[in-house]
Amino acid sequence: MKIIRWIGKLIFKITLWFLGLSIGLVILYRFVPVPITPLMVIRLVEQGLDPEKELRLYKDWEPITNISKHAAQAVVAAEDQKFLDHRGFDFEAMEKAWEGNKKGKRIKGASTITQQTVKNVFLWPDRSYVRKALEAYFTVLVEVIWSKERIMEVYLNVIEMGDGIYGIEAAAQTYFKRPASKLSRSQAAVIAAVLPNPRRWNPARPTGYIKGRQSWILRQMNNLEPVGFGI
Repeated sequence: MKIIRWIGKLIFKITLWFLGLSIGLVILYRFVPVPITPLMVIRLVEQGLDPEKELRLYKDWEPITNISKHAAQAVVAAEDQKFLDHRGFDFEAMEKAWEGNKKGKRIKGASTITQQTVKNVFLWPDRSYVRKALEAYFTVLVEVIWSKERIMEVYLNVIEMGDGIYGIEAAAQTYFKRPASKLSRSQAAVIAAVLPNPRRWNPARPTGYIKGRQSWILRQMNNLEPVGFGI
C-alpha cells in the first residue's frame, strides 16, 4: 500500500509541475517573443550530423505591426480559412480527414493555424497519441490565453519556411530581398503556397504546381473577409 501511495503522490506532483510549467510558458509567450522552438533544435542537430550541410538558423522576429497584411491573409487562405471563427479545432475538417483516412485518401486541412503554432512552439514532430493529446491540451490553453492576433503573430514568426529559414521576415529577406512589411499579395501567396513542404519548394523559383497553388490562394484571399492583422 505504501508503494501505491508513493506512486500516487509522485504522479500528483508531476502533474502539478507540468500544469504549472505549461501554463506559465503559455502566459510568458503571450508577451515575449519565442526565442527558439523544438523543431529549430531538431533541424540544427540534423544539420550537424550531415557533413555536407552547414549549420543554418535564420530567423528575425517581427511584431505583427511590422508584417504586411497580405501575409496573414495568405496563410489563412492557404491553411485555415476558419481561423477567426474556431476555437483552435476545425471539427468539420477533422471529420473529413478521418473519413478520408478510412478510405485510404489523404485529406489536407484538418490542422488549424493554432494547432500548427502549438506544434512548432511547444512540441516535437511526431504522430503518436501522446503528442496528439499534448497538442490538444496546448491548443486549448493558447486559445484561452492568447488573442487571435497573437496566435497569428507567433505563427508567422516561427513557422518553417525553408532549410534553416523560420518566420516571414527571414523568408521575405531570403527569397525576395525585402522586409516582411513590404511583401506584395503575390509574394505572400507564393510563400504560403510552399508551406506544406518548405524544404522541398522555393518561393523564388516556383514550380508549375506551386504557381497553381499560388493562383488558388490569391483567389481565396479575394473571396475571404480581410483578416485584419498586419500593415
